[in-house]
Amino acid sequence: MAGAVLEDRFKRENLSEIVIEYIKEQIITGRYEEGDHIPETEIANELGISRAPVREGIRELQNMGIIEFVPRKGNYVSAFTDEDKKEIFDIRLLLEGDMIELIIKENKLSEKDFKHLTKIVDEMLQISMKDKDMMEKAVALSRKDIEFHKYIWERSGSNRRAQILEQLHFQLQMAMIYDTKLSGDLQMTAKEHYEIIEYLKAGDIQSCKTALRGHIVSYRDGVF
Repeated sequence: MAGAVLEDRFKRENLSEIVIEYIKEQIITGRYEEGDHIPETEIANELGISRAPVREGIRELQNMGIIEFVPRKGNYVSAFTDEDKKEIFDIRLLLEGDMIELIIKENKLSEKDFKHLTKIVDEMLQISMKDKDMMEKAVALSRKDIEFHKYIWERSGSNRRAQILEQLHFQLQMAMIYDTKLSGDLQMTAKEHYEIIEYLKAGDIQSCKTALRGHIVSYRDGVF
């Protein structure tokens, strides 16, 4: 009996993970925008599952700060104020600046790493130049942007800083998409990463931090 109960709990947890990823995808692709209601029954029907794992997934998204519960009304996609966005990007700027310093001082990047980072930026530039819907391009670009920076976080070897940034990861994506959608200059967003790579190669900590600050602040303030 205990084994069956345990198996059932694991099944629910697996399903709740599916729910979490499904709702995240709907947010990132623009189906659910900030302030939109999250339809629990509709999601259960679309995924062909009961409402229990949907509720569990939504609770986890509440803990992540992605969904907000409003008493007597339901669950809504969290809306970020300008101050919220600035705080998210300021935390990122502080932690990632420290990681860059560690990488350069300890010479943690090889030529293979630089080639990999350059390839990601090349792909970002290609995305920005495609003849597609702006929102579709902004979503694809934000994913590549996060891929670029996550690689730097991992190569720094600073596991605690990386863990904090990972926890902010989806909020970063949401804020980046909202800001990129407003600013519109996707090519410049992509090209800014080449400068970061060049300063990493040169071992120029201050210039690299300045380039990172310019890149993040341009997102944060919507100034391109």
